[in-house]
Amino acid sequence: MRLARAIYLALLTALGVALAVAGAMLLRLGGSAYYATAGVAILVGVWFLWRRRTLGVWIVAGVWWGTIAWSIWEAGFDGWALAPRLILISVIAAGLLVARVRGTRGVSARAMVAATVGAILIGALGRQMGSAESDPLYRAGVAPLPLHDISAATSATNSIAPPTSDDWPHYGNDAGGSRFSPLTQIHRGNVAQLRLAWTFHTGDTQTSLEVTPIKIGDSVYVCTGGNDVIALDAQTGTQRWRFNAGTAGSPAILKACRGVAYFKAPDPGADCAERILTNTIDARLIALDARTGQLCKSFGNDGQVSLLKGMGDAQGRTLPGYYYVTSAPTIVHGRVVLGGWVSDAQYWGEPSGVVRAFDAMTGEFAWAFDMGRPDRQTEPPPGEQYTPSTPNAWAPMSADESLGLVYVPTGNTTGSDYYGALRRPFDDRYSSSVVAIDADTGRVRWSFQTVHHDLWDYDVAPQPVLADITREGGIVPALIQPTKTGEIFVLDRRTGVPVSPVREVPVSREGAVPEERVSPTQPASVAMPSFRGPDLRERDMWGLTPLDQAWCRIQFRRARYAGMYTPPGTTPFIQYPGILGGIEWNSVSVNAAQGVMIVNASRVANYAQLVPRSDADAQGRKAEGLGGHYMARAQLGTPYAVTNPPFLSPLGVPCQQPPFGTLSGVDLVTGKLLWTQRLGTARDSGPFKLPSMLPFALGTPNLGGSVITRSGLVFIGASQDRYLRAIDAASGAELWRARLPAGAQATPMTYRSSQGRQFVVVAAGGNGGRLNEPGDSILAFALPY
Repeated sequence: MRLARAIYLALLTALGVALAVAGAMLLRLGGSAYYATAGVAILVGVWFLWRRRTLGVWIVAGVWWGTIAWSIWEAGFDGWALAPRLILISVIAAGLLVARVRGTRGVSARAMVAATVGAILIGALGRQMGSAESDPLYRAGVAPLPLHDISAATSATNSIAPPTSDDWPHYGNDAGGSRFSPLTQIHRGNVAQLRLAWTFHTGDTQTSLEVTPIKIGDSVYVCTGGNDVIALDAQTGTQRWRFNAGTAGSPAILKACRGVAYFKAPDPGADCAERILTNTIDARLIALDARTGQLCKSFGNDGQVSLLKGMGDAQGRTLPGYYYVTSAPTIVHGRVVLGGWVSDAQYWGEPSGVVRAFDAMTGEFAWAFDMGRPDRQTEPPPGEQYTPSTPNAWAPMSADESLGLVYVPTGNTTGSDYYGALRRPFDDRYSSSVVAIDADTGRVRWSFQTVHHDLWDYDVAPQPVLADITREGGIVPALIQPTKTGEIFVLDRRTGVPVSPVREVPVSREGAVPEERVSPTQPASVAMPSFRGPDLRERDMWGLTPLDQAWCRIQFRRARYAGMYTPPGTTPFIQYPGILGGIEWNSVSVNAAQGVMIVNASRVANYAQLVPRSDADAQGRKAEGLGGHYMARAQLGTPYAVTNPPFLSPLGVPCQQPPFGTLSGVDLVTGKLLWTQRLGTARDSGPFKLPSMLPFALGTPNLGGSVITRSGLVFIGASQDRYLRAIDAASGAELWRARLPAGAQATPMTYRSSQGRQFVVVAAGGNGGRLNEPGDSILAFALPY
């Protein structure tokens, strides 16, 4: 017992020293006095314990009781928020109840327990008495469950026909990306009976499997991250054909294919009358016969079109891996429209973010929207390139056949994502916007900007969702644009005029580099809930122990943080939401008939800083195609590189407390929040990427979207734990879940086979280690026969 006592007091001493040192640093930065006070008190208690004085027990016990009271006062009764504050100190304090380690007499365990209960009550009372800051997350408030039925009015005016068939013909089911299914075979009463019906393995675990399959007739079509296209039997999952895209060895950083497109020729007797169109990570557009998987020889050059024409950089170079397409092609008015992914923040003068259209039958060039030359819809003349470093359009697009418009979400100005002084007027006009382009001419009809002079890589990643919604005066053909900032803008898709009020809110400009022109205001959609998360405070810093929590608090105090639009500068600043969002490319799902929208969002901050060019050069930073690495963010050709890792503790967990991901329902008619919950458990999360196996709801970062059905179900994977879930769309209650072989970082889809069986299909491909380990499975779930 002497050895145990010595070890115990040594551990207590180490904890006291660490808390005292960290607490002193935090105090100098204007932070909480708890850590320094607790550390010093523990050391005083240890001194008395070494001398076998009862006072030492009461001092250390007092730290425990005070910690309980302080924790509840600061964090309330949120178990995840309390854990780092209480678990370690409680384990240490528990040693006081072991008499021989304590080495004292007359200290009653009952008295200690009673005092502990008193501390809890005092803390709870203090928390109740403290002034609670309002959480701006759901500023529109909470509404009762909707009773709207606007389907009749919608059907009379909707130019985006709601899905009515058994198929899933587009990436988002309809051309407007609603992710709504009219199927009702699976409903609240029987969803708990869902079972795995079939599994298909793509055989590719070296790329990201993020595909949402499409289903036409009796075939399901998927693509791998390496752009192989596979046709499966819709009933059994058996492979019918596979096209090898031949992209092995591509230098693309993001090896992903989120979907393919289907086109049916006006002439049923034409070559490849039904075809699958796909774009690749080595910049090709390919047309395949939907029945056989063979190249459509009448399309382009024996079935393929190179997308590299005019795509050199400012020096005329076409560097491999700088431009390619990851989102599914968009087809409207017989044209295939696509933008492209251009590598972020590597060098000023990177390839253009041009949007182009090609004839869906012949592959012939139709038009181009080059932001630097908006009045020239042709290809550039020989020796010229499309305007370099313009904002790219890598995310999924939507289309309205009736209006003849394609809706393009744009990214940031490539090459200088965190530095804007070099940007040109057309960059600032179209960056981080949704742009409506005439499908026949390539001319801009209207554009709406979601972030002005974007300095935070807040590209518009989510697909615009087209739906007719109720507003004063009747039904409005709307475009719903979610964003990485968590704002959701609702626009009239004919004109781009906001349907829900938008106002400009002042933002900080302090801390920016002198030459930067920071926008004084940013747009906010004030009549819709915001999914950015509340502004961070020191008390929101997290960790697994008081020690790494104190480290996070110190880093928070050292950084600049003035809310979401804290300007980049040469001193550390916190970017929140981080580059994951908010809402990512998964977008939202909408049941327009009932006016319900389902939103999954992430909350993970980045800890960023501009690095002066001289320092970046000394570090050897280069652009990726010139020998550097994508995550180094060189921003060559500008005065600054950038570093922007996730804001994590030394144990590899986020520095802000959970939730890190949420799932919510929104009433589109009233703009009110219906419900919200944490999306994902802690089972597959933990320090150093080790699974904790804890089954409790944590709310994890998420990638991948949701599907909503007429029967009132929401299907979603997306979270860091490896589950596909069925959620009640009316209440947010979880009704069913299935364990997957890897994370479902993709959006599910649902269809009915020719034999009348409804399937729910999802790609379980992980995310290349970013959220969890990779996989290669396409899984289909259905009710038992």
